[in-house]
Amino acid sequence: MRDDARLASAPTRAALRKGVLLGLMAALIWGGYLAYSRLGVTQGLRPDDFAMLRFGVAGLVMLPYLARHGVLSLAGVGWWRSLALTACAGPVFMLIVAGGYTLAPLPHGAVIPPSSMTVSSMILAALVLGDHPSRARMAGVGVILIGLVCVAGGGLLSGKGEATWLGDLMFASAGFLWAVFTVLQKRWGIAPMQATAAVSVLSLVLLLPPYLLWSGFERIVALPPAALATQVVVQGLLAGVVAVVAYAAAVVVLGASRAALFPALVPGTAILIGIPLTGEWPTPLQWVGIAVVMAGLLTALGVQLHPRAAKGGSDTR
Repeated sequence: MRDDARLASAPTRAALRKGVLLGLMAALIWGGYLAYSRLGVTQGLRPDDFAMLRFGVAGLVMLPYLARHGVLSLAGVGWWRSLALTACAGPVFMLIVAGGYTLAPLPHGAVIPPSSMTVSSMILAALVLGDHPSRARMAGVGVILIGLVCVAGGGLLSGKGEATWLGDLMFASAGFLWAVFTVLQKRWGIAPMQATAAVSVLSLVLLLPPYLLWSGFERIVALPPAALATQVVVQGLLAGVVAVVAYAAAVVVLGASRAALFPALVPGTAILIGIPLTGEWPTPLQWVGIAVVMAGLLTALGVQLHPRAAKGGSDTR
């Protein structure tokens, strides 16, 4: 009975292709977001500036949508659900990740958040949504985790001191929060534009007062015009709106645990996009890691492409 339910919930070939393209789009954009964030740090921006760029722009862009579909109901999502989604994917998520980087080395941040999110999403999807993973998907997740370790390289074993464990815990917590966001969006049946509008506008409302009180826009407006325009487009429009809508749509099409595989591609895409920005080339081990992560993703999704699986004729568990 459980196998029949699993096969019935599996996406069709056309839906799978659409979901994969949406997931890849989100991963590519978020990789660019990380690469440009690193560039922004060299230009004097701080974590709270990146949060303001992301949710400030995204909130303003999504405000007309929210106005058309109901401000008081937050586009029909409702206040309690919007607060729950914002707590998982809003400013707190970004600040936890940023805080982790102050305590733990960069390679830890490349491995722990996507690993935590992928595994947590698979477990939560099974418990909350009844989406029990096949053997192929679990094997693919294992391959992805190995690839992420390769992407991080030897720096994964390094630490800055006694507080490294706390930074790692923050990274793991951030991954878990995004997993909860993924599963809740699927569980509540919230459309991608609804989820993006509610989270973006509510995040702006919650973030703006403390940002004005303790930070201010001085560092942002001090950027050269071209750099400011680039950060606004990358951080706010692409990462804050387009990628979130694409990922939320992938959750609708593929399901929570399958869509959660794609953020594991973000560290690799960030490295590749960073080549023309910083001139830093991946090490041979990182090239291997990127390839292994892709292989793991294909393994985890490939069971859905098997003709007999699509017909319900074989047990891939």
